[in-house]
Amino acid sequence: MNVSEKIVYVALCVALITICSWISLPFAIPFTLQTFAVFVTAGLMGVRKGVLSILVYILLGAVGVPVFAGFRAGFGVLAGNTGGYLIGFVFSVIVTAGIIRAFGRKVTVMALAMVAGLLVCYAFGTAWFMYFYAASAGTIGLFTALSWCVFPFIIPDLIKIAIAIVVVRRVSQNVRIPVR
Repeated sequence: MNVSEKIVYVALCVALITICSWISLPFAIPFTLQTFAVFVTAGLMGVRKGVLSILVYILLGAVGVPVFAGFRAGFGVLAGNTGGYLIGFVFSVIVTAGIIRAFGRKVTVMALAMVAGLLVCYAFGTAWFMYFYAASAGTIGLFTALSWCVFPFIIPDLIKIAIAIVVVRRVSQNVRIPVR
């Protein structure tokens, strides 16, 4: 794969993550399709190009391009209460793509890899949330933070993982994307 092909694949993943972050599904607690796009990126691109895709996405948002959920942008979003979940995407891709690279592309491996990546994102984002929330509004307990930031999103995130696996398998069958 030449450099221009790599740039195109990374740009497509950045666009997918951006578009999916703008799509908000109006349930009792609204959620975006952002994590779906992150797992598709991890499953298709591997560690290097996957992390590069996430870093480009975060950098675009940091410099003011409205790529984050709700068409938000700026360093303030990253430094805010929920910015840790965005930063956590980097580690989520590393874990997910690393497990897939090490153990193969079987459905069970991809499912476990994506769940592990999701747990890493939850852990990083929740720790960040607790730190920044405490700095601005006062200390909260772990259970309270989890009940606000994780528990309502578990089922939707598992559904997004299931759909991401289907997409990754279908795209992988039809498009040759070298993950190195």
